[in-house]
Parts: sequence; C-alpha cells; structure tokens
Amino acid sequence: MIIGSLSENTDLEKRIAITPEIIKKYISAGLEVYLSKNYAQHLGIDDKEFETQGAKICLTEDEVITSSDAIIQMNILSENNLKKLKKEQILIGVLNPYMNELKLAELTNKSINCFSLELLPRITRAQTMDVLSSQANLAGYKAVVDSFAFFQKAVPMMMTAAGTISAAKVLVVGAGVAGLQAIATAKRMGAIVFATDVRLASKEQVESLGGKFLVVEGAENLETEGGYAKETSDDFKQKQEELLKETLKKIDIIICTALIPGKKAPIIIKKDMINNMPSGSVIYDLAASQGGNSELTKVDEVVEINGVKIIGESNILNKLPVSASNLYAKNMFSFIINLFNKEKKSFEINLEDEIISKTKVK
Repeated sequence: MIIGSLSENTDLEKRIAITPEIIKKYISAGLEVYLSKNYAQHLGIDDKEFETQGAKICLTEDEVITSSDAIIQMNILSENNLKKLKKEQILIGVLNPYMNELKLAELTNKSINCFSLELLPRITRAQTMDVLSSQANLAGYKAVVDSFAFFQKAVPMMMTAAGTISAAKVLVVGAGVAGLQAIATAKRMGAIVFATDVRLASKEQVESLGGKFLVVEGAENLETEGGYAKETSDDFKQKQEELLKETLKKIDIIICTALIPGKKAPIIIKKDMINNMPSGSVIYDLAASQGGNSELTKVDEVVEINGVKIIGESNILNKLPVSASNLYAKNMFSFIINLFNKEKKSFEINLEDEIISKTKVK
C-alpha cells in the first residue's frame, strides 16, 4: 500500500505531513511513501534526504495522486487536485470540515474516504494522534515569545541600583492546551500571570502552573463532554465583561486563545476595555482566523489603538514549521498505523473503532 503527500501552498502553509525521520517507520510497517518533487525544499530539506530514507520522489503531483492509496496532508488539497481523487481513495489531514463542508460533501458522495484529525475523540488511545494538542502547545509558546518581542519593556522583575523594574502582568484568555502552555512559558520568563476560562475545571490546572485564575461570579462549568468550551449565556458574558474591565487596567500583555469548535470565536476583549489598557500594552490574538477574541483584531495585521498593539495571527505555526511538522508527522503516523491492517496489508475502515468513526467525514 502506498501513502502519498503533496507540497502545500507555501504562501499559506509551511508545515509538512511527512518528515524524513518518519519514513523508516512507514516502511518498517510495510507501507511505501510517494512525495511530490521539492516537497520540503522551503524548510531546507532536500528531496535526497527523503530518498535516502526510502521515499520515492515523483516528478508530478498527478503521479502521487494516481499511485497513492492514501493521501496525507496538513490542509485540504487544492480544488484542482481534489477533482483527481479516485473512488475508495483515502484523504487525511486537518480538513476543517466546518469551513470546507461543501467540498467534503462532494468527495464523500464520490466514495472518497476523508478523515479530519481535528475531530479526534479525547480518549487515551488517541493521545499520540492528537493534532490539536501538539500544535496548540507550540502555538501557546510562540504567542508568548512573539508578544514579548512587541512589548518594549523587560518582562521579569529586575532590582538594580538605579531602581526596580516591575514584572510584566500577562492575562491568558482561554486555558486550553495553548493557553496552559502560554501560562507556563510566561511564568518561566518571569511574568505575573492571570488566566480566565469558562471551564471551572481549568482553575486547578492554571494554579498548578503558578497562574491566578479569574473567576466570574456565579460561574458554572461550561464544558462539553469532549472537554471543549461551550457558548456562554448573556448573563455570564456581562459578568465576565465587568471583571475584565477592571483587570485590564493593570495588564500589560493579553494572549487570546479562546475558541469554540466550528463556530466564530467569542469576542471577549471589547473596544472600551482596550481603551482602558496602559499605553504600550500588547494583545496577541491566536483566535484571529476565526474572528478573534478581541473586537479590534484584524487577520495578519498589527493594529495600534491608543498605544495598544493588537496582533492577529492567522497561522502562527508558520513561524515554527520544522518543530510543528515533526510533531504533526508523528501524530499522522500514529493515525495511519491505526488504520492499516498489517496482516491483510491494506487500509481497513473499521467504524466500530471510535477513532476512525469520529474522524471520518460523513
């Protein structure tokens, strides 16, 4: 059986689904690997590195598509390449089924098996395949590093003969995987860290990392069975707004990570709150591609309002493509091996397996 992967549109996506070091594992499992020419040249990885590990480099994308039993990507293929997929072929990636509903419906109608890894169930057996967690960890770390670069003051407290520099105060909005990594990173770099989340279960995790959890009065645990955040009531939003209005007067940096799967990101940081923030403050909005947690966020722009910089990053992992690709390739390998029947030497779509049934786009 052959797995293939095409180069992504590197203007939008620099991560890759197969790294040289993972190829030996695929071959040991009994699979062949076909890649398009110059597959990872943008990352400084020559085709020879893939060939040395046992991959075949195809001269055209068409050869990869026609030869492969399963095609694995970071994002969904271009419309032109989607048309070339064959019946019973498998397409795996972060396919964003909420945004690409019509494209995926067309593929499933043609009996093409599509698996979207952001739909993985949160169960122990799926942890090695958990794309959202591996990528969010890096995003949370990088958001803090980048926001500190925009912040024109020292972050840790410093005591000198000339006087004391106070530690920067950081607020993390959303304490999921990205948020928790942001808290840990900011804390390690000497900041005083606060966090807020609609899931009360996050309080213990935030405090274990040294952050202070901001509790909305009368809050209830707004968490789905899958561990994601639910939409909040108008009453909760009002109380959260009142709490944040006062808090933001003393905050230097905000890291926004709050997302609701398949929906527009909740607007948590309102314009009037931003007007109350100290000049020189920074808002780094990781939710920008889904509308942003800040009312004034603009995708892939740095907006400055009254001395407050608001950074809206659509794909922060393009800034860490090598590390992100290494983790993603390992997640993908674990998923492929779960799908591959070694004895029969074929891919087996066993819908009784929760991992397969939940990720299969219907």
